[in-house]
Amino acid sequence: MSGYTLVNILGGLLIVTSMVVLMVKGAKPAAICYGLQSCVLVGIFLALAAVTDSEELLKWAGSAFVTKALIVPGIIIFLSYKIKDAGSTLAPRVSGPFLFVIAAIEVGVCLAVVQAFDVPTAQEVKPALAISLAHFLIGMTCIVSQRNIVKQIFGYCLMENGSHLTLALLAPNAPELVEIGISTDAFIAVIIMAVACYRVYKVAHTLNAEDLMELKG
Repeated sequence: MSGYTLVNILGGLLIVTSMVVLMVKGAKPAAICYGLQSCVLVGIFLALAAVTDSEELLKWAGSAFVTKALIVPGIIIFLSYKIKDAGSTLAPRVSGPFLFVIAAIEVGVCLAVVQAFDVPTAQEVKPALAISLAHFLIGMTCIVSQRNIVKQIFGYCLMENGSHLTLALLAPNAPELVEIGISTDAFIAVIIMAVACYRVYKVAHTLNAEDLMELKG
């Protein structure tokens, strides 16, 4: 099996794990699944580093493991303890089978789009590139489809993982500073959103986005 084939296979696994994040109930199991997905992303970085001889991607992998696989899930798990896993029974606005249909359409559209790409670095990894773009769209779907505002945080995380992978596929030799900026923005944003969710729960005693449509100062 070539390194590029492994990258494409792991890319497919990203879609599977993202759907698991969408489907599971409760913040804690979703955080664990997101941590596992981030480990898959780290594996893609390592495989890309091996086939492109990119030392930068090795540093990307280390930074992504710390921030995405450890810190971000840890923040969400801590939040779930603080709010006593409230909102875990909230069903998404869209049924599970329909979410799979939406994800399949998003992947199909992105596969069609990347066929027009004529970037040398992307020729061998077009399936993974399509998945990275679809991953961003799946993150947006998560934000729109979830009633639980904590689960909506994962929509942002999925979008960020998708954009991170897109950058790695198109620019594997980008400076480590670029990756550090992306990862730092991600977990700082998660901290801010987690604090906001905690404050909302303490004031409104609900995490249902539909109950929070009217905000009062």
